Amino acid sequence: MSVFAGVVVEPVSATGRKTIAFVQEMGRMFIFLMHSVLHMFTLPFQFVKILTQINIIGAQSLYVVSLIGLFTGMVLGLQLYNALANFGSEGMLGTSIVHTLIKEMGPVLAAIMVTARAGSAMAAEIGIMRISEEIDALDTMQINPIRFLVSPRLAAAIISFPLLTALFDVIALFGGYLTGCKLKGLNDATYWYTVENSLVMEDINGGFLKAIVFAVIVITVCCYQGYTTHMRPNGFGAKGVSASTTSAVVMSCVLILMADFVLTACIW
Repeated sequence: MSVFAGVVVEPVSATGRKTIAFVQEMGRMFIFLMHSVLHMFTLPFQFVKILTQINIIGAQSLYVVSLIGLFTGMVLGLQLYNALANFGSEGMLGTSIVHTLIKEMGPVLAAIMVTARAGSAMAAEIGIMRISEEIDALDTMQINPIRFLVSPRLAAAIISFPLLTALFDVIALFGGYLTGCKLKGLNDATYWYTVENSLVMEDINGGFLKAIVFAVIVITVCCYQGYTTHMRPNGFGAKGVSASTTSAVVMSCVLILMADFVLTACIW
């Protein structure tokens, strides 16, 4: 019985404990999100803070999103051209790039880039505020920390993510044009004609919907990880902030990909 318990029961119990802990964490994160959404619409509106966060999350991410978009489009153009040429269908390059970018790669890669650049920074910033007791000071002054720290970031991300996704898509289409037409010799008019005829509003709206969902995921996860730094079992102080930042980036990327699968299955 003891051997059976050690080999079978204990792993199952450990898996059960981890599953329960994961569900509880998701529940706390959802309540955190609901508080953030509620305070977004609480008067007075925080226009200045939202504009500041749009600058941090959106404007300061323009360069990295543009750069990644250009090279993603160039790689797609190169690989898809070679694959399509095997079947004599290189004229469909524009169609293939549009469907790949607008539906999938644009929203996902733009969200991951913003997570790496801005999400990690906000997790670290809020985590440092937590361990230095600045958040406790906000409570003491009767300033709601979630309204002050999280709601403006959430509103700014919901505005910024779709715009960054649109920028990524446009630049990536141009990158596909560079390699497909200028490097491989596909006719310019053929490429842009197939791009134009493949773009439908349903796909564009689906990409923007994904971007908004990813924005909510990234801000919720990153802010929550920073906000609960003092509750981490594996470290406090600088070590806790480091663990919170790492956890925020990893969890955001995983949830982005999981949400992408669910949304793709539901929309298309």
